[in-house]
Amino acid sequence: MRSPKKLLTFSQDPSTISRPSVPTLVHAFHGFVDAGSGVRQAAAHLRETCSAELIATFDPDELIDYRARRPRMTFSSDHFSAIDSPRLALSRLTDKDGRDFFLLDGPEPDYQWNRFLAAVDLVVDEFELTHAVGLSAIPWPAPHTRPIGITVHGNDQSLIAGRSAVLGDIEVPGHMGALLEYHLGQRSLSSVGVTAQVPHYLVQFDYPRCAMVLIEGLTDVTGLRLTGVGLESQAEKADGEVAEQLTGNEEFAAVVSALEMQYDQMVEARSALTKPSSAPQGEVPSGDEIAAQVEEFLAGLEGQTEKEDKSGNDDSV
Repeated sequence: MRSPKKLLTFSQDPSTISRPSVPTLVHAFHGFVDAGSGVRQAAAHLRETCSAELIATFDPDELIDYRARRPRMTFSSDHFSAIDSPRLALSRLTDKDGRDFFLLDGPEPDYQWNRFLAAVDLVVDEFELTHAVGLSAIPWPAPHTRPIGITVHGNDQSLIAGRSAVLGDIEVPGHMGALLEYHLGQRSLSSVGVTAQVPHYLVQFDYPRCAMVLIEGLTDVTGLRLTGVGLESQAEKADGEVAEQLTGNEEFAAVVSALEMQYDQMVEARSALTKPSSAPQGEVPSGDEIAAQVEEFLAGLEGQTEKEDKSGNDDSV
């Protein structure tokens, strides 16, 4: 393995950069397990609402497949005027109470995963970080008219107690957020993930309410004072657009209605665990059924990535 240190470019000599008062690394990779683009929107909102200072960047030429995820370029009248280049960056953010922490966000690395993990290890060791929180968003059989569910998972039992998922044991395609959660946990950091459950019919659209829920979950597990203010208006606009789609679309309306009934029955069943006879029978989806939907979604993303990769590597014209 080539030196992981060469993946990193610090804004200044790292020995002169102070350690964060909250020794926590929040990692938020977009592009794969980011249903509704909630992770991307949450990270962008955190950088906009918290005082932010760039600490380091990771070399995108080493980590990103440009032909699988081509950067967007702007053509103005008679010339190309701008390019939205990918950036994987480590920033220091300061919350409303003046406490600072680190945020690592950007597109999920395509290449050199082990070298990237080793580079993150350098950051962890240099700044004596002890906690890590990853953000992700997955599809879920729930309606947009009900609160978005959230799951906290990881190796810190004090943080995940009472938040267990109903998925049980499943296999999913590997992704950097999960790998980093696992890797840092193996290094004995308190390493957890906050996962939002996005209505499965909205996963391909920007869904700001997902970003709000992720920020609320991050606040809950870290104790940081963060805010989703500013996302509410965007979320209401998105909800209005979904409501418009319901109007006159009987098939869509029927799907949402069925999901509402299913959701309400599940809530009722969970609240009546001490009274098994009162729980509805045969209506609430099992953990295996929910897991199957998640696996199908992730497998679809993996297949799409492979398709785009093959297309990008085709040099024929």
